[in-house]
Amino acid sequence: MAAYYILYNPHAGNGSSESTAKKLRESGKYEPSEVVSMTDIKSYSEFFADKASASVILCGGDGTLNRFLNEADGVNLGDVYYMASGSGNDFLRDLDISEQTEPICINKYIENIPVCEVNGKCFKVLNGVGYGIDGYCCLTGDDMKAQNIQKINYTAIAIKGLFGKYKTCGGSVTVDGETRRYKRIWLSSGMNGHYYGGGMMPCPEQDRLNGKGIVSSCTWHDSGKLGTLIRFPSFFTGEHVKHKKYIDVRSGKKITVEFDSPRPLQIDGEVVKDVTKYSIYYK
Repeated sequence: MAAYYILYNPHAGNGSSESTAKKLRESGKYEPSEVVSMTDIKSYSEFFADKASASVILCGGDGTLNRFLNEADGVNLGDVYYMASGSGNDFLRDLDISEQTEPICINKYIENIPVCEVNGKCFKVLNGVGYGIDGYCCLTGDDMKAQNIQKINYTAIAIKGLFGKYKTCGGSVTVDGETRRYKRIWLSSGMNGHYYGGGMMPCPEQDRLNGKGIVSSCTWHDSGKLGTLIRFPSFFTGEHVKHKKYIDVRSGKKITVEFDSPRPLQIDGEVVKDVTKYSIYYK
């Protein structure tokens, strides 16, 4: 009988992932099983070397999924299950699951996903890439976590960024060879699914299972600070796409975004600093 390895991220969900993992084991539904902190695994290829086709249950948030998909790339695994215990849980939201009581098998969602190419490296993208003020918000949140600040309000960070902390710059977005230039860009995302940022919906029509290798881009550009603040809530409903003067949504096989000066970027919440260019596409 294949064993279940219940892996948890001790930093996800304000520390609740360990409790979630232990409850799954205590339920007796996943036997035999072993609970392991992901911080104790130095190499997934080594950890699973003698555990061929093992089933994995991941306890954490979107960032946990992202790190696992990238760090365990190429490892021979059986079924991969997910039990959300993070703070954002945009992946679960994209699957239209509002309340989760049991782990769900996610094999079909992770078998073929796009990559973000940045600074000469490629990273798998579960939900999406945020570049600009959304990357700034994640970077600021990480800095606050490093200071042991427990309650982090990303909306408050975004509002402070709008009114002085974050500086826009010019840039360009190329979708399947067609380039558009913008003077002031607030953000330019690259999406595999609908959601990122705790419920923001940059590209409402993007389907992670489209089967055609299509990704989508949303660029918010050239609006003033007050207008940007007023329209910000519409990103959580998808109504922002109506503001075509300031919001440019496009889809294609390959999206490349280039800013005139470095800005932080986030991939499923994982921050890459000082980025001037990224691309998102299916390999």
